[in-house]
Amino acid sequence: MHARFVRSAAVAVAVASTLSWAPTASAQPSEPTPSASAETPAPDAGNVEITTKDTAGDALPGAVFLLLDSTGQEAGQGKTNAQGKLTFPDLAPGVYRLKETASGSPLHEIVADQDVIVTPGATTRLTITGPFKAAKVLLQAKDDKTGKLLPGATVNIGTGDSTLLTLTTGAKGTASGDLPVTSRKTQFWVKETKAPAGYNLYEPTKTFTAGPGVPVTVTVTNAKTANDPKPDPSDKPTHEPTQHPSTPGTPSSGSGETTPSAPATDTPDPDSSTPATATPVGNSTSKAPAGSLAHTGADATPWLIGGAGALIILGGGVLVMVRRRRADESPDDSTES
Repeated sequence: MHARFVRSAAVAVAVASTLSWAPTASAQPSEPTPSASAETPAPDAGNVEITTKDTAGDALPGAVFLLLDSTGQEAGQGKTNAQGKLTFPDLAPGVYRLKETASGSPLHEIVADQDVIVTPGATTRLTITGPFKAAKVLLQAKDDKTGKLLPGATVNIGTGDSTLLTLTTGAKGTASGDLPVTSRKTQFWVKETKAPAGYNLYEPTKTFTAGPGVPVTVTVTNAKTANDPKPDPSDKPTHEPTQHPSTPGTPSSGSGETTPSAPATDTPDPDSSTPATATPVGNSTSKAPAGSLAHTGADATPWLIGGAGALIILGGGVLVMVRRRRADESPDDSTES
């Protein structure tokens, strides 16, 4: 009897203890612990990786970059390695400003600033192309004979089919400008489009080679415009003057001697009214053309001389006839007396 009582009491104590702990165990997960509420997960960091090259595709080592955050504070700085690479690690997400402070090469220019966006847990990669420095061009226009510098010459300078620079010489006969280059040695052409006043245009197209940042002088020469153009040989006459028949009392074209006219005699010509004929010259006898138009210049002179000779001969014949008639009348007068 006593043993049963003891067992019953033990069982009752065990049940009571189980019932008293049950509410506490069920309420524990509903209340957060102080340590869990104090911890917040940190955002994932990002990276920026830079690769620098020139316009020819070669790496640019030694380029110095500065990275600024959105407030303008420095977030990192560094220099590109032998492969032209630089990395900014462990950056909070956001927008940054990338500035190049040195190109690392005397042949290249510093690139312009640019914005970089960093995203959580990612690497932002940038390829930056460093331009070559421009070549310094000095243009001169000169007189091709004296070497005098000439103002007012305009030339175009370019490569391939592209014109990159246009220069016009000033009062001192020179002009200068910056010529973009795309390699360490670039070939360019020069073409004059306007000549100086009083000079001919320089027709040939010249070529020259220039490098980044290196000064180069380009010279074009111009010849003076001729004031009095030379006569064209094609304008000379191609025909010889026409030879005309010789007339009495004029030099013959062959011998250069003068043929004397026939002397006047007391015997009248059979027909004094008939025009005199030309004296034979050589193997031909030509008669003065009747009713022909007068010639001008040197061609008219022989005809005038011939006409004058004919009038002299005709006048001599008339005079002889008058004298003969008087002679015939003289005996009659003496008989009557």
